[in-house]
Amino acid sequence: MRRSDFAYELPTELIAQRPALERSGSRLLHLRRDGAIEDLQFVDLTRLLRPDDLLIFNDTRVIPARVIGAKPTGGQVEILLERILEGQRILAHVHASKALRAEVPVHLPGGVEARFIGRHDDLFELELSGDPLEYFERNGSMPLPPYIERTTESDDATRYQTVYAKEAGAVAAPTAGLHFDDAMIERCKRAGIRTAYVTLHVGAGTFQSIRVDDLDQHRMHRERVRVDQDVCDAVAETRKRGGRVVAVGTTVVRSLESASASGTLQPFNGETQLFIRPGYRFRSVDALLTNFHLPESTLLMLVCAFGGYEAVLRAYRHAVIQRYRFFSYGDAMFLEKSET
Repeated sequence: MRRSDFAYELPTELIAQRPALERSGSRLLHLRRDGAIEDLQFVDLTRLLRPDDLLIFNDTRVIPARVIGAKPTGGQVEILLERILEGQRILAHVHASKALRAEVPVHLPGGVEARFIGRHDDLFELELSGDPLEYFERNGSMPLPPYIERTTESDDATRYQTVYAKEAGAVAAPTAGLHFDDAMIERCKRAGIRTAYVTLHVGAGTFQSIRVDDLDQHRMHRERVRVDQDVCDAVAETRKRGGRVVAVGTTVVRSLESASASGTLQPFNGETQLFIRPGYRFRSVDALLTNFHLPESTLLMLVCAFGGYEAVLRAYRHAVIQRYRFFSYGDAMFLEKSET
């Protein structure tokens, strides 16, 4: 299959620019295994889950990862953190009018300097004069996706963050989890549904477009993943009870499937470049809760692999007609693993 096979028409007014008034106030499209489509509200999720199912969340926490600095000449430099490395070094996306040079520091808000170390493909390695995590937590702004065409607002600091966010390291939110508030999680638990947590630090590479039409030539970005033994045990117990493993978001799917590369789910702590597209054989996930994703994106390809190519694109066309809200602050979709 080619990148162009995953194109679809999306009116720009359906791209959600702000979250729903309440976290659990979004709509929910249910794509059934037989291909039937059901229009629901997110609070109906507990109707689709079964006692003994296991909901797995991504507990990464979004860092306020965007800062604007300046060269000694006054030229503006925008830095979007991608990943914190050892010591005081970072990998970042950098936008500047002229190329960075090692001997010319970038002055950042808060009295910190950044010095250019080298290039890693599209990323810049920089060294800060202070602790990177502390610096960005104190001085950075929330890195909203490029398709949200407005400036960051005070509410984004909380609404572009899941209520269960714990492990700092992401520069983009695991957006399927944004629909859950504490009350919704408690409703699931009261219904007999178990929960577990993995960590995948979502990078800004998740928004990068695929630049080749031949998917065999696409090089997937790297992201840091941790799947602990307790998650593996919870999955094994769920299988024993006859329950399903339900991934809250594509990041959870990539985490569990990366940890299942040997054929069975095992603890995993490292980087993944797993590119899931139609033809992939899923080992650890039975159902998926996710948002609606960009045309021709690796995330849409993953969802098509999971729910069936034709069924998923048909559901997307239905969502457009029914005026669902798309992307990070948009509505949600629930689907079971396709039998094909």
